[in-house]
Amino acid sequence: MDPIRNPYAPGAGQRPPELAGRDRELEQFEVTLERVAAGRPERSMVLSGLRGVGKTVLLNALRGQAVKRAWGTGKIEARPDQGLRVPVAQAVHAAVREVAHRHRDPDRVDEVAGVLKSFALQASLDDRRAASRAGARWTPPVDVPAARGRADSGDLELDLVELFSDVAGLAGDLGVGVAVFVDEMQDVAPAELAALCGACHEISQQGAPLVVVGAGLPHLPVALAGAKSYAERLFRYVSVDRLPREMADRAWRRPAAEEGVAFEQDALDELYRLTDGYPYFVQAYGKVTWDAALGSPITIADVREAAPDAEAELAVGFFGARFDRATPAERDYMTAMADLGAEHGDGAIATADVARHLGRKPQSLSPARDGLIKKGLVFSGERGSVAFTVPHFGQFLRSR
Repeated sequence: MDPIRNPYAPGAGQRPPELAGRDRELEQFEVTLERVAAGRPERSMVLSGLRGVGKTVLLNALRGQAVKRAWGTGKIEARPDQGLRVPVAQAVHAAVREVAHRHRDPDRVDEVAGVLKSFALQASLDDRRAASRAGARWTPPVDVPAARGRADSGDLELDLVELFSDVAGLAGDLGVGVAVFVDEMQDVAPAELAALCGACHEISQQGAPLVVVGAGLPHLPVALAGAKSYAERLFRYVSVDRLPREMADRAWRRPAAEEGVAFEQDALDELYRLTDGYPYFVQAYGKVTWDAALGSPITIADVREAAPDAEAELAVGFFGARFDRATPAERDYMTAMADLGAEHGDGAIATADVARHLGRKPQSLSPARDGLIKKGLVFSGERGSVAFTVPHFGQFLRSR
C-alpha cells in the first residue's frame, strides 16, 4: 500500500496516531491539574517502565494537557554527567515565559525572573568542575539583575523550594500552575534526587500550584525511595507496561481505519504474538506490515512477509545500537543474562547466577554490571538481581 499514507510511527518519543491504553493516566492527570490549580492537595506523578513502552510519549501527552489548560510547563532530560540545577533553570524559564506574557504586573514578573537568574548563576559556584561543562554557565536571557538572598544559597533543596515557590506564585496569580517534566529521571544523581524530592515535599505542603512529573526505568521508584524515605508517599506511581490485547488491536486498527484499511483477525493475532503488545514494537511491525500489504484487508501473509524487515530494523536500531555501546566485558555479562533467561524465562536474573555461569567471582563482575546500569542497558530492581531495560533483548542476544 501507499507508504506515504502509512499511519504508524515507530520513533523515539514520537506520539503514535492512536495513543491506546493510556486513557486512565490521562484522566488522572486532568484531575491533578484541576485540583492543584484549585489549591487542593495532590501528589506529583512518576512513570516507570522498560524502554519502548511509551513513557516519553505519555510524558509529552501529559505536558500537552497542561499546556491546553494554560499552565506554564518545562521539560528536561536528565543525564548521568550533568547536574540538575541548569536543566531545571532552563525548564522553569520555559514555564515562566508561557505565563509571563499574560501577567498584568511586569514588576512581579521581573522579580521572579531575577530569582530564576540567581538560581541559574549558582550552578558554576555549586561545583567548580561544572563550570567547564557545556551548559553549566547558562543564564536566563532576561534583562533583569539576579536577585540577592533568594534561591542562591548553594543548597540545592533550599534553592529549589524558593524558586518553585516564587514561580508557582506567579502562575497562581493567573489561576493556573506550573508543571516540570523530567525524563530519564533515574539518571539524576542521588543527592540531587533527594533535593528534588525535598523541594516537592515542601511545595506540596505549601499548597503551591506546582507539580513535577518524572519518567524513568523500572527501578526509578526504588531510587526515589532511597533518596527520601517519604518519596513513596510523595508521588503517584504509574507503571507503564505493554498493551493488553484489546489496546494493541486498537493501536493497529484505528489509524488504518482512518485510511480505509482493515485487518483480518488472524493478522492481528500474529502481530500480537510477534510484539507482545510493547508499544514501540506495535508501531514498528505495523509500519512494515502496511508497506508490505497489497491492499485491504491486511492478512496474516502480509504480516509474515513483513516480519523479517521489522526484525532486521530492530536488530540494528533498537537492539544492536545498544549492544554496540557495551564493552567486551559488559557484552559477556549480557550474554550470560540472555543464556540464563532462556533457561528460567527472561526477567530478573540473580547476579550470583551470572557469576556462576561465567565461572567468575561476583565481586569481579561488579565493574561490568555497574557499567551496564550507568549505560541504561540493565537495571537492578532489587538487591542481588539484574534485568534488561529493553524488552526482548534476551531473545535478540540469543538469536546472535
